[in-house]
Amino acid sequence: MFEKLTSEASKVINPKEYSRFAEGGQVAAALETVSGAIYTGICIDTACSMGFCAEHAAAADMLKHGETQVVRMVALDKDGNYLSPCGRCREFLSQLDEKNSEMEILLANGNVYTLRELLPFDWKN
Repeated sequence: MFEKLTSEASKVINPKEYSRFAEGGQVAAALETVSGAIYTGICIDTACSMGFCAEHAAAADMLKHGETQVVRMVALDKDGNYLSPCGRCREFLSQLDEKNSEMEILLANGNVYTLRELLPFDWKN
């Protein structure tokens, strides 16, 4: 299930320094939607904290194609380690589609969690 997502995320990892103030590509995310499409994104880090996470970039790619519902997602660092989405990304994804609370996320320990499990006490419920 997550092999294709891992492969697609691995393909876009490409750490680079863009300028003295910005770098990115150390983390990549891939998400699969209900249509079976896979969207990817990379992180961008800036000196003034104006960057964004790989999960946000993947979600933006998905939204650009008119989709909102995520079935499963992975985020990887440049060493291939699975990462948990940060709180901001969890909240962002939860607001894009109410069904996203059931999306599955593969974490470093090899366990799969739903977004609901990673975002307890959701203010929207």
